[in-house]
Amino acid sequence: MNEKKFIILSGGIIGLLAALLVRFGNPPNMGICMACFLRDISGGLGLHRANVVQNLRPEIVGFVLGGFLLARAKGEIKPRTGSNPMLRFLLGMFMAIGALVFLGCPWRMILRLSGGDLTAIGGLIGYAAGIYVGVIFLKKGFSLGRAYYNLNPASGYLVPLIFLGIIILRIASPEFIFLSSAGPGSQFAPVSLALGAGLVVGGLAQRSRICTAGAFRDMFLIRDNHLLNGVLAIFLLALGANLIFGQFNLGFADQPVAHNEFIWNFLGMAIVGITAVMLGGCPLRQTILASEGDLDAGLTVLGLIVGAAFAHNFGLAATPDGIGFNGRVATIAILVVVMTIGAVNAFQNNRALS
Repeated sequence: MNEKKFIILSGGIIGLLAALLVRFGNPPNMGICMACFLRDISGGLGLHRANVVQNLRPEIVGFVLGGFLLARAKGEIKPRTGSNPMLRFLLGMFMAIGALVFLGCPWRMILRLSGGDLTAIGGLIGYAAGIYVGVIFLKKGFSLGRAYYNLNPASGYLVPLIFLGIIILRIASPEFIFLSSAGPGSQFAPVSLALGAGLVVGGLAQRSRICTAGAFRDMFLIRDNHLLNGVLAIFLLALGANLIFGQFNLGFADQPVAHNEFIWNFLGMAIVGITAVMLGGCPLRQTILASEGDLDAGLTVLGLIVGAAFAHNFGLAATPDGIGFNGRVATIAILVVVMTIGAVNAFQNNRALS
């Protein structure tokens, strides 16, 4: 009962903080968005040159450091790697591209809905469908294998130190760091507020194990609504805060940083759903795992960053006007590749067991 209450409380606090971050400067319906923030970090480091989405977002640093500090206090820093790291990197890239076809990660999908953005419905249906397909692969034997734990304890500090360096660069603002002067990258809450909110969210996510993919996966797989309760709490508290702050705009038209092409919203988030099940968690869950010393999850986060850069460098990401030709081709190709990976992996694992 305490665990059930805690995950609902955690979800409620996260939803409220997300709405507050928008109230104090973040782009509309983008209080928290892993794909968007990692894309902005990618641009801020010069990995892509889409000048409207470049910023070293403090929220992501907060997620990592908040998760790390709480895990460290609880003795839960467990350095590990070796569970198909390069495949995890590739799936992370695919996840980022799928999310940017939709224009948001699963967390932004929920927050878009809480802001009245009905275009996100296609993404929600696609995400659930992708997770369902991923669950089928799990039942058929899909697995990325076990990680090895016999690493030097110092390895557990690697990811937090990298993100600590990012916040130092954000504060110092050297000339080689990019910061948008227009567009979503130029809209941000004060650094102290964003970092503080990130620390709280990171700590809550670490303790509660909240995960949007896990919420649907557990419902489909074992009929367990524990994680789903936390996700619903995010939606409800964010909805209430958006109504109070005047940030609610119900409809399909004129939604901020969104497009109304249902099929591509569906397919983009279907990619995110399938890859999240294969990887064992949504983008935020991967980030929290990385903060605990999971270097395979760290490679997934790196894949998300590189995938976001790839999406913008090659015209795969959507815009509020819709999906370009390159993005459509990439979406179909990625779906084919991901389905092939799932089928081949499950077949080989079953063959090895027989």
